[in-house]
Amino acid sequence: MDRQLVFEDDFDGSELDRGVWLPHYFPAWSSRAATKATYELKDSQLWLTIPIDQGLWCEQEHPTPLRVSGIQSGNYSGPVGSTQGQQPFRDGLVVREAQDTFWGWTPEYGRLEIRLRGEVTQRSMVGVWMIGLEDRPERCGEILLNEVFGESVKAGESCEVGVGLRPFRDPDVADAFTAPRLAVDVADFHTYAVEWTAERADFFVDDEQVHTSAKPPRYPMQMEIAVFDFPDKSTGDDHDAVPALVVDWVRQYA
Repeated sequence: MDRQLVFEDDFDGSELDRGVWLPHYFPAWSSRAATKATYELKDSQLWLTIPIDQGLWCEQEHPTPLRVSGIQSGNYSGPVGSTQGQQPFRDGLVVREAQDTFWGWTPEYGRLEIRLRGEVTQRSMVGVWMIGLEDRPERCGEILLNEVFGESVKAGESCEVGVGLRPFRDPDVADAFTAPRLAVDVADFHTYAVEWTAERADFFVDDEQVHTSAKPPRYPMQMEIAVFDFPDKSTGDDHDAVPALVVDWVRQYA
């Protein structure tokens, strides 16, 4: 089937396109200074990494130690002291730094694709997902294209690939998450995609359908691309590991 390409970023340059991406991870709950991603563009690829000296994310608020390097294609919050922000991780969380409204790339329906690979250990993971803009609290559903925890990886053989829908506070979105074990070497490039309409979301890995669900979000969404490190999952011999997420391109077809 012929598709119309309506958006593409192949990271073929020396700078991140700041008209599309914000190199921070939900800064409203902390600050831009404390949530800045470690990244570089090289070889026409985006490299997100977490060096050993990178600090914790939301150290005073998050219930477990967490480090993140991520980019997002939108950003929104209410004023300081309000509870209006994106993907709050606990009840009662309040905005610490108000954010300028930023709608970089916020698709509504279509086929969304990303080609990536990850470098992970038992204490890290990579993830790509769409979220509602949360300019209204109920517009908070999630479409998950890729979630791979290092603890699920059998090196060179397979891993569990999380895909599906998460409703959070949107009563109209299905709770439809799954993590099938696939013959995917996370260290190699693979393409993860969703075909998203008002009625359903079909998920693909390397063009093979792996999941489908009715009742997806029905509003514009932004993309989150991030690599995570969980220090409390350390095995003791991985203290100097530098997890990475390498993205070749992102595309949207009508």
